Order: sequence, then C-alpha cells, then structure tokens
Amino acid sequence: MFDSGLGGLSVFREVARVRPDAHFIYAADDAAFPYGALSDAALVARVREVMHTLIAATRPDLVVIACNTASTLALPALRTDHAVPFVGTVPAVKPACAGSVTKHVSVLATPGTVRRDYTASLVREFAGGCAVTLVASERLASLAEALMHGARVDDAELAAELAPCFVATATGRTDTIVLACTHYPLILERLQRVAPWPVSFVDPAPAIARRVSSLIGPTAFASSPKPVRLISTGQPLDARLVSSVLARHVREPEVMAPPLAVAS
Repeated sequence: MFDSGLGGLSVFREVARVRPDAHFIYAADDAAFPYGALSDAALVARVREVMHTLIAATRPDLVVIACNTASTLALPALRTDHAVPFVGTVPAVKPACAGSVTKHVSVLATPGTVRRDYTASLVREFAGGCAVTLVASERLASLAEALMHGARVDDAELAAELAPCFVATATGRTDTIVLACTHYPLILERLQRVAPWPVSFVDPAPAIARRVSSLIGPTAFASSPKPVRLISTGQPLDARLVSSVLARHVREPEVMAPPLAVAS
C-alpha cells in the first residue's frame, strides 16, 4: 500500500477489513509530501524511483497506489517498469454521478488531480447528464495530515476548502461529493460537520478493496489479523496512529527503520 503520506490508510483500512489473511506493507513517501506540489515530470520520476526501491526491497505480490495524484499520472509508467500488478486510486466519478438525484456533483481533489487529463476524461465518459464541478483544494490534504498527527485545525479552515463544492443553481444544488484524495475520508466526520447542507460523500476505498481481493485470489483461513510493516522515506511512521486508523484489522504495526533510502 503506497501513498505520499497517511492518506492511503483510508484505502488500507478497507482492504485489510476484507482480506484479514493478507500480509501488508504500508509505504509512505513522506519525504516528498505533498505530491500535489510537484510538477508532472518530477512526480512521475519520484514515484518510479521510490517504487523501484520498494519493489526490490519487499518483492510484493501486488501494489496498491493509494493516491489519486500519483495514480492519475504515474500508473502507466509503473506498469511498464514492473511485472507486478498495480491497483490505482482514481476519482469515483462514475458511481457518484450514477447515484446523484439532483445531478449536481462535485469532485474534491488536489490541484494535481484536478488538472489531469485523466480526470477530465472520467467526467466526459461518466457524467451522464450531471453538472460536475471540479474543486482543487490547495490545503485540505495537509490539514488532514495535521489533524491525524493531533494538531488543532479550526472548522473555518476546513469549511473554506470545502465551500466551493457546494453549488446551488436554479435547477438544483450539489447532493454528491467525490472524495478524490485518500486523505479526505480520514476526516470525513469533520467534513460532514462543516458542510453547509447534507450531501453524500463518495469514497472509492470499498471498490478498491474488492478489486484487490479479486486479484489476490480466494481468502485463506485467518484466525487473526496478520502483521503489517511500515516503511517511510522521511520520518518513521507512528505505529500507534496507524493502529488507531486501522482499528482491529491488523496486528500491531512494525516500524521499519531507518527510513527507505531513495537515490533521487
């Protein structure tokens, strides 16, 4: 399970819930967080280099890129570089538009994900008559990361990032928001609290978990959750924090130290 920071835990939590028999490694490229600050070329180069090092060190059966920004840009290169299967995380535009009653949907994402051609193609293909508003949040991923580390974040800061998603027109108002960054589901309760009116927030994690489960085959008997290893490129990850997010779905995580050395 790979992300630039802790956001991928929202995907990891769901995958671990449906596959308690699996052995997991969670890898965070926190030395380069946030990925949205990188140029396209720099992001692809960084992800390829980190993934090359990770795969050589851990030899996984499958890799989940639990990051929309990396998935919408780097997946083709990764699949060319490596034979191991990759599962990406992309904005859940199709189910969001299919489920919208008012046909007003917003996609909340990092600036990098919003500007990708891949995201625009999802809207063109799956909008299905919906008015789709793409909202690029500069700060929400970093605010979510700060909240997870115990920092205080005012509701007003979260509300400011969320506000552009709420659109009201003569034909209706937003009733569905796609959470197109894996950090966002980790602070879902706070987002619901500051929302100006109730909406459905769409998290792609359950669909990703189903895809992962189908690729790794039938569930083996598991009397208890398996251990998980934590790898980072910057500061060692907080095992207690990871455990609190994953609840009872994994055993106490093992922090791998020192941080992963990446050539770039």
